[in-house]
Amino acid sequence: MLRVGGKAGCMACRNLVSTNMGVRFLVPLQKLHPLSRAIHHRYSGNANPQRGPHRTAARYFTSMSRLPMRPPKPPPGSGGRNYQQQRNFWVARLAARLLKLRYLFLGTAVGGGYTAKKTYDEWKDMLPDLSEYNWVIPDFVWELSEQIDFDKLAKALPEMEEISKLLPDLDKIGENFTFLKSLLSSGVSLGSEVKGAGLHLLLETSGDPPLKATDSSAAASQDASDRQYKKGLLGELILIQQQIQRHEEEVRRAAAANSARPPPPEPAPSPPPNPSPLQQKRKSSDKEKVDQLQEELLRTQLKYQRMLERLEKENKELRKVVLQKDDKGIHQRKVKKSLIDLYSEVLDILSDYDANYNTQDHLPRVVVVGDQSAGKTSVLEMIAQARIFPRGSGEMMTRSPVKVTLSEGPHHVAIFKDSGREFDLTKEEDLSALRHEIELRMRKSVKEGQTVSSETISLSVKGPGIQRMVLVDLPGVISTVTTGMASDTKETIFSISKAYMQNPNAIILCIQDGSVDAERSIVTDLVSQMDPQGKRTIFVLTKVDLAEKNLASPSRIQQIVEGKLFPMKALGYFAVVTGKGSTGESIESIKDYEEDFFQSSRLLRDGMLKAHQVTTKNLSLAVSDCFWKMVRESVEQQADVFKASRFNLETEWKNNYPRLRELDRNELYEKAKNEILDEVISLSQVTPQHWEAILQKKLWERVSTHVIENIYLPAAQTMDSGTFNTTVDIKLKQWTDKQLPHKALEVAWETLQEEFARFMAEYKGKDQDDIFDKLKEAVKDESIKRHKWNERAMDSLRVIQHNALEDRSITDKPQWDAAIQFMEETLQSRLKDTESVIRDMVGPDWKERWLNWKNRTADQHIRNETKNELDRLLKLHDDHTAYLANDEVTTVRKNLEGRGVEVDPVLIKDTWHQLYRRHFLQKALAHCNLCKRGFYYYQRHFVDSELECNDVVLFWRIQRMLVITANTLRQQLTNNEVRRMEKNVKEVLEDFGEDTEKKTQLITGRRVQLAEDLKKVREIQEKLEAFIEALHKEK
Repeated sequence: MLRVGGKAGCMACRNLVSTNMGVRFLVPLQKLHPLSRAIHHRYSGNANPQRGPHRTAARYFTSMSRLPMRPPKPPPGSGGRNYQQQRNFWVARLAARLLKLRYLFLGTAVGGGYTAKKTYDEWKDMLPDLSEYNWVIPDFVWELSEQIDFDKLAKALPEMEEISKLLPDLDKIGENFTFLKSLLSSGVSLGSEVKGAGLHLLLETSGDPPLKATDSSAAASQDASDRQYKKGLLGELILIQQQIQRHEEEVRRAAAANSARPPPPEPAPSPPPNPSPLQQKRKSSDKEKVDQLQEELLRTQLKYQRMLERLEKENKELRKVVLQKDDKGIHQRKVKKSLIDLYSEVLDILSDYDANYNTQDHLPRVVVVGDQSAGKTSVLEMIAQARIFPRGSGEMMTRSPVKVTLSEGPHHVAIFKDSGREFDLTKEEDLSALRHEIELRMRKSVKEGQTVSSETISLSVKGPGIQRMVLVDLPGVISTVTTGMASDTKETIFSISKAYMQNPNAIILCIQDGSVDAERSIVTDLVSQMDPQGKRTIFVLTKVDLAEKNLASPSRIQQIVEGKLFPMKALGYFAVVTGKGSTGESIESIKDYEEDFFQSSRLLRDGMLKAHQVTTKNLSLAVSDCFWKMVRESVEQQADVFKASRFNLETEWKNNYPRLRELDRNELYEKAKNEILDEVISLSQVTPQHWEAILQKKLWERVSTHVIENIYLPAAQTMDSGTFNTTVDIKLKQWTDKQLPHKALEVAWETLQEEFARFMAEYKGKDQDDIFDKLKEAVKDESIKRHKWNERAMDSLRVIQHNALEDRSITDKPQWDAAIQFMEETLQSRLKDTESVIRDMVGPDWKERWLNWKNRTADQHIRNETKNELDRLLKLHDDHTAYLANDEVTTVRKNLEGRGVEVDPVLIKDTWHQLYRRHFLQKALAHCNLCKRGFYYYQRHFVDSELECNDVVLFWRIQRMLVITANTLRQQLTNNEVRRMEKNVKEVLEDFGEDTEKKTQLITGRRVQLAEDLKKVREIQEKLEAFIEALHKEK
């Protein structure tokens, strides 16, 4: 009997159930199929005339809703035949309805398939016919199938089984990673323990309470996860360590309780009572338990360490294969820089932008400080996994800061920031060359008279398994300045170390030599001053093997690594061994020696050191974790600082230089370079007439004094024309051989300089920038300094000048008139100069004294009296010689003394020289006027003529020499020297362009500095933003 919720169901529901099933349904109506609910509500004998909600649902959503209304079935036993027909009818109708549904589904599927095929054909027709473009593909491609037997080639390829043998055992590696993953998911602080040197667990010491897990919630979670720890090898390690700590804590509490309890009074001294056998047995059992637990801990640690090393080695090989695979297409695509490379570029730009590391540069870096020969360089080499630094026995080797960027790569190489050469660190030749290059760069950075330098050397080291970080190795701190060092070496090292450690985000790696007395350390006090709370300091004790051998009390090492011996506080303490002290040791041998030492060391066996506090590997992991934690905490804040700085600089530029482009020093130099080259090219546009006129004028100004004083005046004192010509020829020959070519070349060189300077000055206009004036002047001076004239040109010029002066033939009257005009202008100029000298000697005349209220000095009064006396002498002897006789000098002096004027003979001779010079020039000008009509007599060689004009011929020879020399110099200038000058200017500009200090000296000003700062800040901000974006993606 069918029951629905304790009530009788309808007849239709009962008929749907087979009679032989024998199932009694005791389920509510709501759990029935909707079709059954609809049938039940439609044909049940319900007295309620209202239609229920399920009936409506069945009417619209089932095929049974259109069945005709039938009276309810009679109860059993009231007419079985009619009832059987009624039941057979409903079964037939139900089967028909179900068949209709099947046909509906089948039709829908066929129609959908046809529609899909039609849509596919339409899309296919929309695609272009690519067969028309077969001509684009070369013919040899279509012929490959004919020329190459692909079946034979396929058979020649190795089988997949052979290739799989060459690949690493991925299943084994996967099992290792699965095991490692299970270890990682076994506890709260387990991730740090898996690394071997996590930030929270590896830096934890018993002497550093802030790093302990003192939180009650953490303790509760730790107790709750003990069962999970027991499941794995690492869990056993931690449980054993916790048991040892609990036991030690109980022992300390018992000892404290015994010490706090007052001792009972003893009436009389008596021998101490022997402990009972039970107490002795308990103590011995406790000691044996502690020893057993420690041995088990060491065995577990060694087992885990070996397993971890094996996993890391396999992981290292896998990463190397992956990196090599990515490295194959390095020349075919743009290389994506790693995260640490992006960060290192920012630090390099900051190093160039601000060498003093002011408050703007607060980006994290690991600063390695320590006493000299404490092992700083060795620790850094162990982290870099290569002997890359120069080494010395006790002497100072690190003379400048060395920034080392460590990153992971497929090959173990090193490269400098400003060099493209890669040093293969797996080859001893490259290692030696790298050490030599670092030493050369250090010595080059040190200025004369100094021992250390603050200039940073930037180096990148890449290799498989290297931890990513940026370290700065600083010169070792010294206590005494030795012979050969600068007197300020100690102070300089302190200032450099403080400058790096003042950065609030810098991680200080303090290196202490464990083989010497701790009281001799200097660096600990320095670090305590810079980081008194120890929030960013990691202490490293080196040479622990020597310390254990030399120290009588090993507990002193325990006090150091627990932070109880030094007043300095630190974030964590480590103990390392960096080899046996031999310079020829390899990194692998040092690692093996370090591992063997700590495995057999009583420091680790007796619990003085913890496993996570030893080896440079754990140290590098801890330092890397601290570094990246500091980077993530501070880099966005530093990016905001540079963004604000950029806004301030841009605002200052807009207010002060609104119409100028932001050109930095290099861009301004290129602009000035182009302007200077344009000005030099303008020299080739000077006309030949301009060159010759300038050269002729300047050459005569340079040699006119010599011609008048040393050639013309001495020759004019002769009595006849033959002696005059002979004297002139001799003196001209001497002058040509010794002085004239040199004077001519000097004049030509000065003319070239003046024209160059004139073009540079005339080039200035509205677009000329005054900021280039110092640069242009320096380029001009340096180019002139480097320019050397061709000495062979001097020899040829000497011959040309000698031939020009030998020629005495004046061919026509215009040449004669030109020579007379040249002579007259020269004599008038000399006469004017001579009268000016005489006027200065005697002072103002009576007219000037009355009109300008001027008076003569005592010396001028004496010279004036002397002049008057000598004038009377010249009037008496118009043809007097150029020199006074001694008796004439005496006569003049006595005449002046008779008028009360005391005069010196030297003064008389000086005055006579100027007076006679004026007298001679006046006579020569008068003679020049007479020779204007003497060309006819010259043609007849002055035969039967009282007029002799040999002085006119002399000036014509001088004039012709000047014209020929100017023409020769002009050809040399335009053909050779101007081009050589352009070449020199280009060389000077190239040299200045490579000299950063020179450009800084020559292109200065607030405008330049502001543009430089803007460029640097923008570059730093952009690279910081790119680094932050990459950092977020890595998270």
